Amino acid sequence: MRRLIGVACAAALLALAVAPAAAQEKRVRAQMGWAFPSNTGLLGPTQTKLVETLRIVSGGSIDVRGFEPGALVPANQYLDAVGNGSLDMAWTVSGFWTGKNIAFAMYASVPFGPDVGEYLAWMKHGGGVQLMKELHNKYNVEVIPCGVISPEASGWFRKEIKTLDDLKGLKMRFFGLGANVMQKLGVSTQLTQAGEIFQALQLGTIDAAEFSMPVMDLTLGFHQVAKHYYFPGWHQQATINELIISQKKWAEFSDNQKRIIETVCDATMLNQFAEGEAAQFKAMKEIQSKGVTLHKWPKQFLDAFEKAWNEVAAEQAAKSPEFKKAWDSYSEFRKNYAVWKDMGYLR
Repeated sequence: MRRLIGVACAAALLALAVAPAAAQEKRVRAQMGWAFPSNTGLLGPTQTKLVETLRIVSGGSIDVRGFEPGALVPANQYLDAVGNGSLDMAWTVSGFWTGKNIAFAMYASVPFGPDVGEYLAWMKHGGGVQLMKELHNKYNVEVIPCGVISPEASGWFRKEIKTLDDLKGLKMRFFGLGANVMQKLGVSTQLTQAGEIFQALQLGTIDAAEFSMPVMDLTLGFHQVAKHYYFPGWHQQATINELIISQKKWAEFSDNQKRIIETVCDATMLNQFAEGEAAQFKAMKEIQSKGVTLHKWPKQFLDAFEKAWNEVAAEQAAKSPEFKKAWDSYSEFRKNYAVWKDMGYLR
C-alpha cells in the first residue's frame, strides 16, 4: 500500500515539476482507441480520465483524443493497428492478443493467480514488465501497464450450475487463460467484445458469459438476461490494463513526455484499483435487488478448475517459449514472495 500511495504522490509532484517545462514542449497529437464502451462502469471513466490527465499534466503538450471501440478500428485489432501505425495508441488488455501468442495473457491475468499487490510486485519489480515489453516490441509497439483491478466475478449463467456435468456443452464468453480451462471442462468459449455480450446472451447465441467485476457487469445489463451470478473470479484475481503506443508515435515524444505518460499510468493503476474496490458492494446489492442469485463455487468446482489450469499451464509452457519464459519468472517470484506473504500477512 505504501508503494501505491507513493505512486500517487509522485504523480502529483511530477505534475508540479513538469508544468513549466511542458509548456515549452512540442505538442504531440495522438488518437487513442478505447477497448471498452465509455458507458462501462469503472473502465469507461478510467479511459476518459487517462486522456484528460495526460493533457493536464503535460500542460497540453500531450494532446490525446479517445475513441470508442470500433470507431477507428475494431478493438480486437488494436495490436495490429498500433503496430503498423494506422492507430497511434490504445488503452486495452494484453489478453486480447492471445491469438498472436498465448504469452500475452500472462501480462493481463493469471488463473488462480496473486492479488493486485503481488501481481504488481512481479510486474514492476520482478521482471514482468521487461518480459511484457520484449513480447510487445516484436509487434512494433511500446507498452506500459496502465490500470489494474482486483477480483472479477466468475460469470453469468442463464441456468444454475449444480454439477460439473452442467458445464458440458455450454457456449460461454470467456477471456484469457481461463477460457482454456473452461474448454477442458467441456465448455465452448468465444471472446465476444464487451458491447456485444448482452445481445449474445439475450438471443441465446451464448449460454453464459464472464466479463468483469460487478460494477462493470451491472452497467452492461447482464442481470436482465441471466439470473445466476457466480463467484469468485478464480480466472482473474487481478487484471492489468495496458497502454500500447506505436513505436513511430513513441519516438515523437520527448523524454519528459514519456516520463509523464509512464507516471500518469502509475497513478491510473492506483485510482482504478481504489475506485473499483469501493464500488463493488453497492453494485452487488443492486444486482441482487434485480432478482439475481449470487452463487459461490463449491470447493469441488474450484478444485476441478485449478486441476485443469495446472494442465493448461504445463501445455502452454511446452508450446510457447515466450509463455514458458514468463511462467518460469512468475512462478519463481511467487515461490519467493510466499516467504513474505506467509509471515507478514494475516490469513
